[in-house]
Amino acid sequence: MKNVDPNTLSADDWDEHNFPRATEQDFDRVVERAISRRGFLGGVLAFGSAAALMGTAGILGSTAARAQQGSRFAFTPIPAASDGTVHVPAEYNWRIVTRWGDALFSEADGDFDDATGGSEAMSDKVFGENTDGMELFVIGNRQVMAVNHEFTNRPVNLPQAENGTPRNAADVRKLQNLQGISVFEIAEGDNGWAVVMDSPYNRRITHNTPIRLSGPAAGHALMKTTADPAGTQALGTMNNCGAGKTPWGTYLTCEENFNGYFGANGDVAATGLAAEGRQRYGLNASGWGYDYHRWDPRFDAAANPNEPHRVGYIVEIDPANPDATPVKRTALGRFKHENAAVTVAEDGRVVLYSGDDERGEFLYRWVSHDVYVPGGDTSTLLDEGTLFVARFDDDQTGTWLALTPETTGMTAAEVAIFTRLAASRVGATTMDRPEWVALNPITAEGYCTLTNNRDRGINTNAGGDEQPVTGPNPRAANHYGQIVRWRPADHNHAADTFEWDLYVMVGNPTVHDDAYAGSANINAGNLFNSPDGMKIDTTGLIWIQTDGNDSNTDDFAGMGNNQMLAGDPVTGEIQRFLTGPQGCEVTGLCWSADRRTMFVGIQHPDAPFPNGEGRLPRSSIIAIKRDDNAQVG
Repeated sequence: MKNVDPNTLSADDWDEHNFPRATEQDFDRVVERAISRRGFLGGVLAFGSAAALMGTAGILGSTAARAQQGSRFAFTPIPAASDGTVHVPAEYNWRIVTRWGDALFSEADGDFDDATGGSEAMSDKVFGENTDGMELFVIGNRQVMAVNHEFTNRPVNLPQAENGTPRNAADVRKLQNLQGISVFEIAEGDNGWAVVMDSPYNRRITHNTPIRLSGPAAGHALMKTTADPAGTQALGTMNNCGAGKTPWGTYLTCEENFNGYFGANGDVAATGLAAEGRQRYGLNASGWGYDYHRWDPRFDAAANPNEPHRVGYIVEIDPANPDATPVKRTALGRFKHENAAVTVAEDGRVVLYSGDDERGEFLYRWVSHDVYVPGGDTSTLLDEGTLFVARFDDDQTGTWLALTPETTGMTAAEVAIFTRLAASRVGATTMDRPEWVALNPITAEGYCTLTNNRDRGINTNAGGDEQPVTGPNPRAANHYGQIVRWRPADHNHAADTFEWDLYVMVGNPTVHDDAYAGSANINAGNLFNSPDGMKIDTTGLIWIQTDGNDSNTDDFAGMGNNQMLAGDPVTGEIQRFLTGPQGCEVTGLCWSADRRTMFVGIQHPDAPFPNGEGRLPRSSIIAIKRDDNAQVG
């Protein structure tokens, strides 16, 4: 196998380097099929007012009326940019709230420096690396943020180590501490928003924080380790990507590319589903360059073959109680969770959607057995219920397929631990990397960003499932992405059937004149690729964040750096609101309690952002305000 530097590979590329996918069908034939589907695409690209209002009478009196009067966007769209800073519309301004290495506690104040990237001793007392999903909570008269830290930029975080490769256990502990979650209070003063240092709500949750396991997998033999013979108490949460917020005020953090943290210093004892699971979840002997297994035996799968089964879940955190132990909710399934979008169905049951961010994986839904009662007991709502996976049909209808012992031939614990295998057994639709799910607060509809998939129509997924050019994935070798929208039957998110269309099919009409030009709501003024993060604000506007190719050349000419755009779900209009510094992903979004400030994450900038030339690049959270201090959105 060709030697590659794991620091240069994305998580998907690393997985496919170690576990090559089977070729599905001839590329030229698939492309021809995709381009010939123009009639079909005309049906699924139903983003105009008439289509968007299908079954959405609840928004006729507000959103539709405003759309008829002109654009809903309270900003002047901005052009693409390819420089090293953030740009927002002329009517707005931005400031830094916090950066990787900034202290949450006074004992760590001043610890960060560019030569070392901060000390190992203080690494769990500062704002972590690579900000991602985030939410804001109002607790009494305080505002508290919870922010994910997805992964590390090892050459930057360990500048004294060759290529950022850990030299010892202390380097590993530093990397482990810089990831996870930061929970901290913020307040607005004369100089803008800032962290309230030493607030009683401030805490760090890292790769070594004690976490309780709940749900059907807790206590199962596949979850037991030498350190935890009961299989009920894990250490740490990792590769925390997107996030979510429950109606009862807790934070949901989502474990995504967890497989890359594990290696093996010898043969791994695995048979049956466990062996199949290692292949399907991309576990191998080398790890993704973290080298944890060389210095921390917990990550050596040869010594601890069950440890990887204890990550890949959604973790619930109570930001109002710093002493509360986080809980891994195994009933929600084990896969590369992107985010968690939560709502309450008409009958009071809790519904949660989550995508599995890998090429050719699936979109999932959870429906609780019990109903949510404000102020009541919520302990069962994410433990007792049914997990479903989506099947999208070509006639623009779809069905949620239950993952139960009866439908899968697996036990409830096995479904929770090997969810991908269960979804393949019931015939779910392989998707173009399903990332963030967002739910419209005004009407019953959901959206999922399908960021890209170069394997569509060419290779199978990791489990051998075919990836045909069909349904909501209508293009082969899809390097632009699309956003699928569904409307549940009877406006009920707990219903088992739905109708779907594509809100947008991203492309480049300045380069292509076929399906790769994109849908009609893509034009030279709003070009982007790889939609990733997404939220819908209280007015119904869709905020779309990107994590794609920022070369600004060839197929991506005119797109510039990664960015954030606003979309109108009724008219289909999309306009660019923000551009990030070169090399960054724009990810994570929430608002202050009064909605006069928008908080946005800037992850892994290549440019020396935000401190300027000669300084280490630092992932950051920025605060965006209108110059007139009106509401943002």
